[in-house]
This record gives sequence, C-alpha cells and structure tokens, in this order.
Amino acid sequence: MSARAELEARARAGFRAVMLSNHTAEKFASESSAGELRFLCSVFDEECSWRERSKRERLLKRARFPVPKTFDGYDWSRIRLPEGMPRNDVESCAFVGSMQNLVLYGGVGNGKTHMAIACGTTACHMGLSVMFTTISDLVVRMQKAEEAGSLDRVFREVERADLVILDELGYLPIDRQGARLLFQVVSKCYERRSLIVTTNLEFSRWGSVLTDDQMAAAMIDRIIHYGHLIVFEGPTKRMEASPMANKR
Repeated sequence: MSARAELEARARAGFRAVMLSNHTAEKFASESSAGELRFLCSVFDEECSWRERSKRERLLKRARFPVPKTFDGYDWSRIRLPEGMPRNDVESCAFVGSMQNLVLYGGVGNGKTHMAIACGTTACHMGLSVMFTTISDLVVRMQKAEEAGSLDRVFREVERADLVILDELGYLPIDRQGARLLFQVVSKCYERRSLIVTTNLEFSRWGSVLTDDQMAAAMIDRIIHYGHLIVFEGPTKRMEASPMANKR
C-alpha cells in the first residue's frame, strides 16, 4: 500500500470512529493533500484516545469500587484455580465474554475482594460495564427501593452491566425478603451477564445465610451452571501483614 493510500485509509477510519458520514469521509480522504490528511489523522487519533480515556473513567466511576485494585503484584501462591481455567483467563477477564461466573471462596482477608475488584477494573479498561456492591448493601438498597416502588431502577442497573460483582456473601444474615430479592438479581444475570460472588461459606451453608435452603439451592444452581470455583487457602493475609502479628 502506498503512503497516500495508507493515509486515506487512516483518515476514513478516523471519520468512521467519530461517526461522520461516508460522504464526508470519501470527499476529504480523496480531495485532501497529504499534509492535510496527516493533520486529520492526528486530530482523529487524539479524539479517539480522549474518548477511550473518558469512557474508562466513566465506567470506573459507575462501578463504584470501594478502593482501586489491580493485579499488579497480586499474590497467587495460595490460590487454587479450577481445572481448565488458567490464571491468564482470570487476569484478562476472558470469562466475561462467554458470560461465565466466578465464585471466590475462602477465609476472611485472603484477597477475594482484591481479585474481584481487579477483575472489574480490567473489565472497565476493556470498555465493559461493571456493577460492584456488597451483598448487604445491595439487599438493603433493594428493600428500600421495593418499599418506595422503585425496584425496577436497581434491576435496570444490573441489566446494564456486563459484569456484576457481589461481595461478602455470608458475612451478615439475610432475611427472607432480602434473599428473594437477591435471587432475582442472580436470575437476571443467568446466561446474560457474568457474575462474581465472594464468600467465606461453602455452598452447603448458603441456606443458613439466606434462611431458605431451596432458594439457596436454586441460586447456587444458576451460579455454578456456567461457573468456576476459585479457592483461597491459608491464613489471612491482613494478619500476616499487620505489625501486631510480629509482636511478642
């Protein structure tokens, strides 16, 4: 391809990226001088770059992560990944494209929330919409919304997301109304978007938190159908990192 043809192709791609008409793209690509084409390409490159940065910032803000987290320096030494799911599939959020789920199971302070947020951050950088919430906050929010007649607004937020992260299942009890609402969220995610659930409870104990064994079983069935269990082993990393742990 000649230098001129390459410039015209870049210019046409730029016009499409900023959503101008094919008529305008063809006119300016064919009639502009090489210098004018280079100028147009630099304008389009800057505009597209700014749009990508702006989109990522909006997605990160909308996700409402409690703290920023990435996989940089993340400790994988005590994490047991399921067969058929390499570490790169987690770090790259490859599972989101196929609408698969992750259940991050382990004790308190082992890095489950860190992994969940890092996955969400990666997804935002990929241009995907993410919703992050703790289970307790979501249940309280849905109960208030149901009383106010605005529950559909919460469900629309769920349906708008490509990845929904539900943090801390099992840390606080959930009443029957809350369990019913949470089940609806899981059902809306089923086969339509990816879900990450962090929990300190094995599946057999979910019924005790949700106050309904049948509802818990139905929820687990939907999550694990396209899901992978990642197990976090060993003592809490927070305690190991604490100065108090080294005091005698």
